[in-house]
Amino acid sequence: MPTVLMVVTGARHWTLTDGTQHPTGFWAEEFLVPYGIFVRAGFEVTVATPGAVVPVVDNLSLGLTGGILPTTARKFRNQLSELAPVLDNPVDLYGVDLQRYDLVFYPGGHGPMEDFAVDRVSGQMLIDRLASGRPLALLCHAPAALLATVDNDGSTPFAGRHLTGLSNREELVNSFAKKAPWLLEDRLTAIGMRYDKAFLPFRPHVIRDGNLFTGQNPQSSRKLAETLVAELSRS
Repeated sequence: MPTVLMVVTGARHWTLTDGTQHPTGFWAEEFLVPYGIFVRAGFEVTVATPGAVVPVVDNLSLGLTGGILPTTARKFRNQLSELAPVLDNPVDLYGVDLQRYDLVFYPGGHGPMEDFAVDRVSGQMLIDRLASGRPLALLCHAPAALLATVDNDGSTPFAGRHLTGLSNREELVNSFAKKAPWLLEDRLTAIGMRYDKAFLPFRPHVIRDGNLFTGQNPQSSRKLAETLVAELSRS
């Protein structure tokens, strides 16, 4: 049975340039859709957070302002309720042996912009995972975690890698993003990654570069998860 480690943000806000703290967490679709696909494929899924903190869902991902229709929002809320025992009892990321897992998967939400972007332990785990040759996947805002792989000389083993993540155009749909301290597309490009995006915003877009798999936005959740299931099923 393939094993999956879903690494979920523990952040509950995103600090903006004026010092305000925008409430956030993980994005419902980016966790629930892949989780469901993995479980239905017969995979064993473990949820981890930094320090085993209980993660919270970004309420924006459960409403119309987040592009979610009421029927979908109800479905997501029901699924979150059913998965409360899982989400309320994550393992501690800092004590995890990544070698135990066939896939390491980081879902997004604005939370990773706050915690994983500066988490050196997570950063070293990502470096080790890339070097292992085993599948590593990051979705939407989750590639922000790659910023923590940059060393004091400004180098990262992810430099030159072809990847995607939430685009500037998609981010700036959110009014609060105009006060963002930085935007993901800009920062990934600045540290030497070959950033790519779909021609149209909010369309599924998935990129594979070796053992690194990335999805651009929430709409890429299903495509990314199905790509990973197909990959692990071949192994």
